[in-house]
Amino acid sequence: MVLNNIEKLLEKYENGETSLKEEQLLKTYFQQEAVPPHLEPYKAMFTYFKVSQQEQFTKHVPLKTKKVYNYKWISVAAVAVLLVGFYFKSTETQSDDLGTFQNPQEAYDEVAKSLAMISGHFNKGVSTVGYLNEYDKGYETLNYLNELENSTRIIFKPNH
Repeated sequence: MVLNNIEKLLEKYENGETSLKEEQLLKTYFQQEAVPPHLEPYKAMFTYFKVSQQEQFTKHVPLKTKKVYNYKWISVAAVAVLLVGFYFKSTETQSDDLGTFQNPQEAYDEVAKSLAMISGHFNKGVSTVGYLNEYDKGYETLNYLNELENSTRIIFKPNH
């Protein structure tokens, strides 16, 4: 009857349904020398629990905390300084002259000159990044080689 009761308690223990009192019964049962052979693994487990329960941590744990700087407030202060600087700079440079033209032809010529300058700089910038097309071609070749390597790896799996 006792063995049957222990086996039922073990089943409850494995399902996580035992109370502390029932777990204590299991611990005391497995402390005895004579345990049925099919319950030997449980004896080792409960013996381990008893030994590990008696272990104590003996190393010194420092309780001082390191000083942590709060960089969030520094960034907020920097943004505030920048905004104040922009505000005062914009109020100093305000004038009534907005660069308007009275003659429409003059305005058109000025806009055409500005757009030509922007177009020239844009074309110069586009020509300097033309090498990126070559980079893309190389990247596509590399991807093709990676796919080929993956295919051969699937076909010729190494035996470990």
